[in-house]
Amino acid sequence: MSVKAQQYAAEVLRREQITPHLVRLVLGGPGLAGFESTGIPDEWVGLIVPGQFQSRYYTVRSWQDGELTLDVVVHDVGLVTEWATRLDPVGQTVTITEPKGSYAAPDGAQWLLLVGDLTAMPAMARIAETTTLPTRIWAETPDDLPGYLPDTAEVTWSTPPSETSSDLAAAVEKIEWPAGDGYFWMAGESSQMRAIRKHLMRERKLDSHAYDVMGYWRGGGQKRQPRAVDPGPVWREGKAQGLTDEQIWQRYDEQQEQQ
Repeated sequence: MSVKAQQYAAEVLRREQITPHLVRLVLGGPGLAGFESTGIPDEWVGLIVPGQFQSRYYTVRSWQDGELTLDVVVHDVGLVTEWATRLDPVGQTVTITEPKGSYAAPDGAQWLLLVGDLTAMPAMARIAETTTLPTRIWAETPDDLPGYLPDTAEVTWSTPPSETSSDLAAAVEKIEWPAGDGYFWMAGESSQMRAIRKHLMRERKLDSHAYDVMGYWRGGGQKRQPRAVDPGPVWREGKAQGLTDEQIWQRYDEQQEQQ
């Protein structure tokens, strides 16, 4: 029996254009009184904007003093893009679903590698701010983001081939991996994530607990589309059915493609 996710009504308190492709929305109000963070640094929430019924999922950049901050990548088209960029959303009420997260560095990890494009920046920033592990980041973004990532991390910057594609898979294949056990976290374009999961499982032969790789959007020459499938239920259902990690992520990618 499925249980509907808890929902919260939130008021848009502020909107800030961080870069041409990144908009910060700060949400608050009495409707978030019962909201509780999972404490997982890559946690995400579903966002339903006025006049729509379908959720789009976004990483929580921060939850502090009753204010929920989401840094939203704006696309050519999309439910949230049109609302956040073409209208003034301040003062409007949106619906937020309860947060879920997947980041889980194992005990004994000696290092942390984070790889992602612009959609992964909020999660990578929050992870890097909260971890005590030596951290390296590979960030692929179309815009300059000085100060967005903490100085404690070693960062390698690159630009994507186009606004609807990514080259992160090639970057990962060139990484010189640190010695010892660690944790690898990556998020971005779905086809790139599929390639990297295969690389980690077949070439690097990493244990499933040593990495987390998630498709946030799909490209391949299509118009850029944000994440429309919550990976949490897909993962839990797959585990309950005894599927392998590769089978679960394949199912998640297939559901992304169907949106």
